[in-house]
Amino acid sequence: MTGVSIQPFAEALDRHPDRLAALAANGHKVLGYFCTYAPIEMIHAAGFVPMRILGGQTAIQRADSLTPGFICPYMRQALEKALRGEYAFLSGVIQGYTCDVACGLINIWDLNIPKPLYHTLPLPYQDRPSARRFLREALEELRQKLEEIGGRPTDDRLAASQDLYARIRTRALELYELRRQGRLPLSARDFLNVVRAGTVTPPEDYLPMIEALTDQVEQAPPAGTTGTPVLISGSLIDEPRILDLLEAAGGRIVADDLCTGLRAFSPPDGQGADPIDRLMDRHFKRFPCPSRIKSQDRAPILAELARTSGARGAVFFIQKFCTPHLADLPTMIEALKAEGLPGLLVEMEETGFNEGQVRTRLETFMDMIGD
Repeated sequence: MTGVSIQPFAEALDRHPDRLAALAANGHKVLGYFCTYAPIEMIHAAGFVPMRILGGQTAIQRADSLTPGFICPYMRQALEKALRGEYAFLSGVIQGYTCDVACGLINIWDLNIPKPLYHTLPLPYQDRPSARRFLREALEELRQKLEEIGGRPTDDRLAASQDLYARIRTRALELYELRRQGRLPLSARDFLNVVRAGTVTPPEDYLPMIEALTDQVEQAPPAGTTGTPVLISGSLIDEPRILDLLEAAGGRIVADDLCTGLRAFSPPDGQGADPIDRLMDRHFKRFPCPSRIKSQDRAPILAELARTSGARGAVFFIQKFCTPHLADLPTMIEALKAEGLPGLLVEMEETGFNEGQVRTRLETFMDMIGD
């Protein structure tokens, strides 16, 4: 890893609560979001700093009185942190309509944590003219609500924000391709943290960081291709150290199907006659998550990703009680099996994961698919 440093990303990730709180105290408004289907370009164009709300392993206490224990750990952790005041600097939360839990939780936030704006963006499933008309109206409604508490996301400002995020996503996809080729001199944990840092860092600051990293990687000695190539799939990974166990077991990640990963970047931009058209075009061309598409339609997409990446198997790191991903799983497993690729499920618990148990299961799986 000579010549390649992720220190700026580690610092940005570790210090983001204090940094964003300081920005808010100095008049910069910060708007949170749960899911990558939130139109961060529009949020940014309205003068806000978009911040993806992260989970963690916080002990659940206050959230227990407002939610049952059988919803995904990420959403409960996020609510717990908000109830403790850790997100006091936020001006509100935007949620793209994805899973039922996220859409229900935003109402609990609204009732218990007063903010100027809480909004759920309705998202169509089918790409057809009526769906595009519907989505345009929904985006225009969001634009109006953002203007009420922030700035006006004019077409010019929205186009500039889209250009900025497209440059970031293009650089990220370059790093993903280098990883697929075995030329990325970063551990899986470090690369995930590079990506996660981008969700909590102002994009104007993050772009030069990822540009510098890409340049360093391209100039670094080849990383080599040690390890058995695997694909990982799931929603988000709040405990990157679980990837250390996968690599220690002999795995080498060549592709991912994560919302804190490839699904957030592909494609980097959309096309259209105006900025709203660009937003809509990208929405309908995205690598879909299970909440946005039927499992039988998503399965060939995942199988194709596994095939083109050269993966020999897939590990599904899924949040416990995550209905979209767990309901999707049997179809994904069957699609991969048809390609001769086995799959393994590892559920992420509210308190993290049982390290010994996960290590043993990963080692057994890697022995099965390795040379």
